[in-house]
Amino acid sequence: EKQFAGAQVAFGDVCDSGSLEQNAFAEPVDVVVSCLASRTGGKGDSWKIDYEATKNTLDVGRAAGIKHYVLLSAICVQKPLLQFQKAKLKLEAELEATAKAGGPTYSIVRPTAFFKSLGGQVESVKNGGSYVMFGDGELASCKPISERDLAKFMADCISDPAKENQVLPIGGPGEALSAKQQAEVLFGLLGKEPKTIGVPLALMDGVIGVLDFFAQFFPKLEDSAEFGRIGKYYASESMLVWDEGRQEYDAAATPSYGTDTLESFFKDVIEKGMVGQELGDAAVFGQK
Repeated sequence: EKQFAGAQVAFGDVCDSGSLEQNAFAEPVDVVVSCLASRTGGKGDSWKIDYEATKNTLDVGRAAGIKHYVLLSAICVQKPLLQFQKAKLKLEAELEATAKAGGPTYSIVRPTAFFKSLGGQVESVKNGGSYVMFGDGELASCKPISERDLAKFMADCISDPAKENQVLPIGGPGEALSAKQQAEVLFGLLGKEPKTIGVPLALMDGVIGVLDFFAQFFPKLEDSAEFGRIGKYYASESMLVWDEGRQEYDAAATPSYGTDTLESFFKDVIEKGMVGQELGDAAVFGQK
């Protein structure tokens, strides 16, 4: 309520349709903007949140008379190898089918990597540590975007007719950056010579294989194996538009938007730390 001073704030449990009906959609609603996502990307959590809970907001919203639905998806669903990607794609398909059947229009926003997902190593590098990357640091690239710029883009989806019934990949300003280039930006800001450690991608395959094997006997390890697959995916797949015909990622075809740069974000983190930008359960590198 403090964050939305002057607005009427209602709370409902997205996993409970009845709760949504009684609280969040107790009166007519024009637009739903959904930024729901599972905390970790585990199998159960992904289907419970990225699909089922999000679909609850669509179904209850339709009953409340919504005209438009804005969904925060992810650019990585283009090559769906992970459970959360498959869950998001199923919800995207629900939106498209609903619109074709005369239901609310939609805007599906597929952003590239968020700044905060790339800030986990700033503190360790600042304190003299090496920048850890996979392979030679050129395996994957992205056009990182700030939360602020992404929020502006999503807000535009509410009223811009050109964004209706569209799947909208979006990246931040500037050229696509590999992990190696991100490291160079960071070391440059710190006035230090780049010092990096390359982790072989094959190492992750070994870990995932072991976890998959033991998950057959210990189901609780199923999510651990999935977390390993998530880590490998982000280490080896670019967060850019995928060209199906050429079977490659296309940085030029990935729209750029906004004014916030990764360099300015790194500067801010160097000065103030990651307070307010914590990834919590989604963190790969430790954050304080």
